Amino acid sequence: MGEHSLAHSLTTEEIEKKVGELGPWFHNLSLRGIQTAPHHFLGDYPSFKWRNFENALPQDLRGMSVLDVGCNGGFYSIQMKLRGADRVLGIDHDEVYLRQAAFAAEVLELDISFEQLSVYEVPQLKERFDLVLFMGVFYHLRHPLLALDLLRQHAAKDWFIFQSMLRGSDSVAEVADDYPFSETAIFDQPGYPKMHFVENDYSGDPTNWWIPNRACAEAVLRSAGFRIESVPEPEVFVCRCDQSAYLHELPGESLR
Repeated sequence: MGEHSLAHSLTTEEIEKKVGELGPWFHNLSLRGIQTAPHHFLGDYPSFKWRNFENALPQDLRGMSVLDVGCNGGFYSIQMKLRGADRVLGIDHDEVYLRQAAFAAEVLELDISFEQLSVYEVPQLKERFDLVLFMGVFYHLRHPLLALDLLRQHAAKDWFIFQSMLRGSDSVAEVADDYPFSETAIFDQPGYPKMHFVENDYSGDPTNWWIPNRACAEAVLRSAGFRIESVPEPEVFVCRCDQSAYLHELPGESLR
């Protein structure tokens, strides 16, 4: 109540000043008319991407809980709360992004929680969520498959929304369940699942580690125990938990 009253009392000039103090922003948000990243190199990001897949998600999230992994400045957390989600938790390892997200939620008078956690620490939450967002995080991780397994086995209850930068072929080859040791040609097919390792930087970013092609993105999602429902945007995969999938044992854990 007090925070909302304080946010409502902020003038446009005060919001603009605070946005500048918290910058630079990667998410371009509109905070009562003030843009947080109006000169983003990708344009109006992530709004333009959201518009391409927003209709593939449930419109009414009342009664549902949402986990936004790698929430950054809070754009997707905000969208989920605007759809009526009962509980929205955004996590990120970067405290700068968390301060941005918290301020945005305060200005917009939305009840959203934020915590400083990495995806590898998700088991600490001891909670499963009806919808998990994993947007633009996968390729920044040194251990991306571990992250997917942790999210499937410790956080996701039903919906799983995945977005990753993709590079390489857009084709998806038909791959058999097994091949003899002598088979090597299959690995040269453009549509075989492949992950590109970036040893140094890509696009000036030293945290771009593993970038999959389309076939690989689909394969790792299935391998982690997700069923792909739709691909409404070239980099976005709308998934549900596959209850019949085999879940791989996590380091230090025994499957029961």
